[in-house]
Amino acid sequence: MSGTGSQPLAGVTVADFSTLLPGPMATLLLAEAGAEVIKIERPGGENMRRYAPLWGEMSASFALLNRGKRCVALDLKEDAGRARALEIAAAADVVVEQFRPGVMDRLGLGYDAVKAKNPRTIYCSITGYGQTGPKRDVAGHDLNYIGDAGLLALSMGEPGHRVVPPALIADIAGGAYPAVMNILLALRARDARGEGAFLDIAMAENALPFAFWGFAAGHTRGEWPGEGNERLSGGSPRYRLYDTADGRVMAVAALEDKFWGAFCAAIGLPEGLCDDEKDPAATAAGVAALVAAKGSEEWRPILAAADCCCTIVEPLKEAASD
Repeated sequence: MSGTGSQPLAGVTVADFSTLLPGPMATLLLAEAGAEVIKIERPGGENMRRYAPLWGEMSASFALLNRGKRCVALDLKEDAGRARALEIAAAADVVVEQFRPGVMDRLGLGYDAVKAKNPRTIYCSITGYGQTGPKRDVAGHDLNYIGDAGLLALSMGEPGHRVVPPALIADIAGGAYPAVMNILLALRARDARGEGAFLDIAMAENALPFAFWGFAAGHTRGEWPGEGNERLSGGSPRYRLYDTADGRVMAVAALEDKFWGAFCAAIGLPEGLCDDEKDPAATAAGVAALVAAKGSEEWRPILAAADCCCTIVEPLKEAASD
């Protein structure tokens, strides 16, 4: 666990002022690489400690995200609490915080205050919209961030039957992961130059790369992708979800011609429908009818033999025991 000399971040100390998901997951990854993480919580602990499902008296989610960290309760509304927090932050190699812009400065714990005591500090701020700009103070959560980034509009279900994405894309891939990557880069730069850095991680902005293909289409064709009409968002029969006879779902991702050909042969798609550019809707309907004629357990060996990037969607419980 953390602190062992064989791990790459052994000897690195992290002061973690973050709560909920993005910051705690980032510091968890640092802890599992050997860093010592000191988690600063308010008296009574952060709200996630009480989130269901509970493991005994503690939230299982909190336990997963904060294992291997040392927790310290401080009242940042009190002078003594702020003084101790500044002492911990200034002694750390890395500070991670997730308040709205300006909050840490008002508490006397901002980057300038910490840097004055330790110029080598790497100070990472994770927010929805960054430290500057017209949305810097706007409240939001993952769904808002991917909505503002245009990502959500590419695939959110039929009118009247909207689908919430199953993953917290902005929180994890737009917040936690970029935080870790930039902290590691900043540590490398500090090794070379001896200077710390301020890292501004904006989750909404970091959601933009997930729509890279949409931006490519918009800028080159002048036609911006709409709801579910592009190759990777349901517009192609080759990249789509199809229902099986037993209520399961087949995930078809046969994008390349060799995989598409193997898939068409495996399910017995009529030759006239295999050219999916001629009439995509007819091809999709033909595939859907054939897939719906067999149950998932009948399809598994057929798909495995075809080796065509097509699988049966697994429930989370089954995936956990794979």
